[in-house]
Amino acid sequence: MGTLTDLLSLAKKRAEDLNLPYEGALTPAEAYQVWQLAPGARLVDVRTRAEWDWVGRIPDAVEIEWMSYPGNQPNPHFMAQLEHQVDPEALVMFICRSGARSSNAAKLATEQGYSGCYNVLEGFEGDKDANGQRNRIGGWRKAGLPWHQG
Repeated sequence: MGTLTDLLSLAKKRAEDLNLPYEGALTPAEAYQVWQLAPGARLVDVRTRAEWDWVGRIPDAVEIEWMSYPGNQPNPHFMAQLEHQVDPEALVMFICRSGARSSNAAKLATEQGYSGCYNVLEGFEGDKDANGQRNRIGGWRKAGLPWHQG
């Protein structure tokens, strides 16, 4: 387990290397360590209600849909919901299924004045394997981090 400074420095370097428009990018294991080490840090799960209910939830994560279910339309209230539940000064880590929606959420939150936004790479389920299945390559669940079935 690294120190908070080490973890955030690594995340920041990754963001610079990948030219990301927010503070940093963390692996699921790193994000969990940061969540434990940083007072007031928040993990925002931007998956859909269906994903939380059917795939699994992360205990104590803030749940705000990026895309609404059903219909897969952008959530027009995303920023208002984020501002209502998460302090703009907080260190905020965004997670989704695979890391794409959460990257967009981190970008928007940064543009709207949140200074400490991080994306959780690999997301909750990780990338698809050769058979098109998730939960085998990377991701929060594969890393053995806390979660429970909806």
